[in-house]
Parts: sequence; C-alpha cells; structure tokens
Amino acid sequence: MSSLPSPIPDGRREIGPSHGRRCRAVALLVALGLPLGGCVGFSADGGLAPASSYAALELGKNIVKVSDEATAIDATAHADQLLRRPLTPDTAVQVALLRNRALQAAFNDLGISEAEFVQATLPPVPRLSLTRTAGDLSLEVDRAITASLIELLTLPIRVPIARNRFRAEQFRAVGQVLRLAGEARRQFYRTVAANQSVAYLEQALASAGSASTLAKQLGETGALNKLEQAREHAFYSELGAQLAKARVLQRVEREKLIRLLGLWGREIDFKLPSGLPALPGRLASGAQLEAEALRKRADIQTGRYELRTLAGQYGLNQVSAFINVLDIGYADILDRSKTIEPNAQGGFDVRRDKTFRRGFSADLVIPIYDFGTTVVRGAQEAYLGAAHRLAEKAVNARSEVREAYQRYRGQYDITRHYQRSVLPLRKTIQDQALLQYSGMLIDVTTLIIDARSRILSNIQAIEAQRDFWVAATDLRAAVIGGGFTGGGFGGETAGSEGVAGGGGASLASATPGG
Repeated sequence: MSSLPSPIPDGRREIGPSHGRRCRAVALLVALGLPLGGCVGFSADGGLAPASSYAALELGKNIVKVSDEATAIDATAHADQLLRRPLTPDTAVQVALLRNRALQAAFNDLGISEAEFVQATLPPVPRLSLTRTAGDLSLEVDRAITASLIELLTLPIRVPIARNRFRAEQFRAVGQVLRLAGEARRQFYRTVAANQSVAYLEQALASAGSASTLAKQLGETGALNKLEQAREHAFYSELGAQLAKARVLQRVEREKLIRLLGLWGREIDFKLPSGLPALPGRLASGAQLEAEALRKRADIQTGRYELRTLAGQYGLNQVSAFINVLDIGYADILDRSKTIEPNAQGGFDVRRDKTFRRGFSADLVIPIYDFGTTVVRGAQEAYLGAAHRLAEKAVNARSEVREAYQRYRGQYDITRHYQRSVLPLRKTIQDQALLQYSGMLIDVTTLIIDARSRILSNIQAIEAQRDFWVAATDLRAAVIGGGFTGGGFGGETAGSEGVAGGGGASLASATPGG
C-alpha cells in the first residue's frame, strides 16, 4: 500500500512556476500606465510658491512652513528679534506670519492637497486576487491580476484636472496669508488707538481732578456754590468711569492682537508706539485699481482654477459617462486532483490529474437605468454654476475696490478736518472760556461743557485716524485679496461701531458730553 502524500506541498510547488507570468502581467500594466501618467513629484516648498511670491511682492514679508525643529527655532528667533523693539505695522504682520499656528495648519492642509494631487497623477494600482480551495484529494487555485482600464485610458485627462484643483488650493493658501496679514495690521491700529485714547483720558482726568479739588476749596471759602461744586465733581467722576471703560477696551484690543500674532508667555510683553502713524503726505491713486484687482486677487485666481477643474471634469464625465467601470487583467486557474484505485496486487494506485488554464478577466458595469445622462448633466450644471460664481466675484471685486477707495479717501478728509480745524478750534474755545471764568465772566457750567466737547473731539480725532489706517488696509486687501475683515486665525474682528470705515469700537459715544 502506497502512502498518500499531502496535496498542500504539491500545490505550493505548482504555484511557483507561474510567478514569472504574474510579474510579466504587472510589468505590462505598469508599462502602459507610466507613459500616460508622467512623473509628478512633491515640490520642495510644499506648494507654497504662490503664497511666498504674494508675501514677498505684495506684503514685503516672508513666510515659513514650520515642518521640523530647526525651522521652528529659526522662526522663533526671528520673531523674538522683532519683538525686542516697539512693534510697527510691518513687524506685526511679519510676526503673525511666523508665529500664527492657524496659518501653519493651513500650510499643512495645502500639503495634504499636494499629496492628493501626486496620488491622482499615478497610474491605477493593479489588484491581485488569490483563491485557494483544497479538499482531501484535490486542490484548486484561482489567481488574477486586474487594473482599471478606464482609469488608465483617462489618466491624461485626469492629470490636468488634479493639477488645476491643486492650483486652486494654492491660491486659497495665498488668500489665508493675505487675510491674516490684513487683520494683523488692522488690529495693530486698533490696539495703538486704544492706548492713545487711554493716555489722553488720563491727562484729561488729571486736569479734571485738579479742577474738582479747586472747586472744593472754593466752596469751603464760599466763592463757589454747591451746585457748581457738584457739577465739577460729577464731571470728574464721569470722566473716571470713561477712563475705566477705555482701559478695559485697551486690554481687550491687546489680547486680540496677541492671539493674531500667536504669542504667549513672556512674548506678550511686547511694546507698542505711543500713537498712530501720521497721515501720509499724498494719497494712493485710484486709477487702474479695478484692473489690478482682477489680475491679482487671490479669490479670483482660485475661482479661475476651480472653473478649469470643473471644465476638465465635465470633459472626463462625457468620456466615461457610458462606461465608468472596466477592469481587465490576467487570470489563471490551477486544478489538481488525485484518484486512488485498487490494483491487481491488492494495493492502490494513485492517479494524479492536473489542469492549468490561462486567460483574462474583465469586469464591466452596464448602466441599465442610466446611460451617463445624469453624470453629464450634473457636471454641466456644476460648471455653469462655477462660471456664474466667478463672474459674480469679478463684479464684486470691482465694487469692493471702489467702495474701499471711497472709504479711504473720505476717512482721510475726515481725519485731516479734525486735525486742522476741529481740534484747534476746541483748544481756542477752552482757552478763552478759562480766561473768562478766571475773570468771573462765565460760570463753571460753561467751562465744563467746553471741556467735555474738547474731550469728545479729541477721542473722535483719534478714532478717525485709526479708521483711516484701517481703510488703507482694506483698500489694499480689496486689490490683492484677503477681504475687508479677517477671521479664523485666533483673533476676532472688531465691532462696526467706528466712524465710516467700521474700524473698531468707539469711545466717543460714551464720553461725558458725547
């Protein structure tokens, strides 16, 4: 009696000789895909070339993607060097671009988009399937190597689509850089204006305190009645409450700036200038700003690449509308069995039967209910919708530039009017009122009313100057992108209570006499 060998080792030996066939099949699929897909690799800067260009040319700043410890140390050292001196609008923007973590997260999102772009340019990955069934005396092995023929043939179409999609993401990153830079600059002006208002109110409170003390002394001598004393004391108390409110606003505005700059610990003790920058000697020209906006605005560039992406997707859907799944590949089947029969000598004979069949496999999805009409129609509607949205962005961009320029020019005239006319007149009125009060020609009520009016005018002048610089930032943002207000970078936009430009919260309405 002969022993019955195990079919498993024999089966393994049978699988081995066809290894070369599988390798040749895989090589054939790769050879077909490489000429169609081309060679697309990762960029050295993680796709930040457009953002770096905008930051350098339009902002005069540099951006850094913090992806390792050495880069993080360099960025921190550069920011620390800038923080050693009193901040300016430009240095505040540079610190924000270096230290804001939300912007770094946006750069990481761009890196994810680049990885998806590179992956989309690769040929379809072959799929290997292996089925092995064994019984007591039989062994069957089914093997197949398949790949999507539709994905392979449409690869030259899908590569430009993926490239345009990635370019759109690059200009979204540009918009995020510009938005952060604009909001950091706006918040810088709001914070400095809050500091300037507090300094002025402190001076006014000191003067009011001296007047209140004098009024008390005059009342003790009988030279000032109780009504006039009460008015002087009330003015001093109201001014103290207003200073307290201004100090709260000062701290709030500073914290908003700190969040935008991405600072913490000892870094938050940075210094700011004592006042806002002076008005420029000449205004920017409004000529050609609309055309410049259509060329440079990051959101319009994003819309253009999105439209190209949908145009390519529409063409791809027309190509693959009827057949969108077609997988082909190499397949073979090994079937081995054993038969045991008794022989004339009283023993058993073992007869081995083996068959090996080769061929190809194909998987095809037949659209019984939909022959691609819905896919093509959906792609067409998406393309037309994107075209309309891009046209709307172009119309809105022109309007936003005109609006921003009107605010910029109007706020300049308002600020200059306060500085050249209103404030000098208020000073003259208060000086003359003080002379007449000393000569006992007017009572203390008139003097208090004039003091209140001068305080109100000075606060309004500070806010007008703040709103001019915010309007100047908005004008540049309307031309190159970034919008009128920022958000999503750790800082909130200020309220819209300010004059004309909505530059920030206003103290003038709560000032005594306001």
